[in-house]
Amino acid sequence: MKKIFKSRMRFVVIPILAIAFLFLVSYLVMVLWNYTLPGLLGVSTITLWQSTALFFLCKILFGFGKGGPKRGGPPWAGKYRGAGFRDLSETEREKMKARMRARWCGWEDADPVRDREEDTQNHEK
Repeated sequence: MKKIFKSRMRFVVIPILAIAFLFLVSYLVMVLWNYTLPGLLGVSTITLWQSTALFFLCKILFGFGKGGPKRGGPPWAGKYRGAGFRDLSETEREKMKARMRARWCGWEDADPVRDREEDTQNHEK
């Protein structure tokens, strides 16, 4: 199999595999749609071309994977993320943390129980 991908045939084999994968996914979308939704919601059945269009529409609307909230951004930016912070000394890190706390308006330092007690004490006076 490695020989196929290293030879000139890869320009023929890879597009054929991609098209076959697209048709397989479209067929699965069509079968699942036609099995589930007409009986459940009363919608009409769809063809293979409509399922292909539906698949592409879902990919456009919901993304092509990778770079979601778990990864924290695009996959090509992962190796650069945090590179500047690794070289900081401890004092520089503490200064950075203090600046970030000031920029974030101290939301980490907020204590809702303490704030509520202070509000009730001020209201009683």
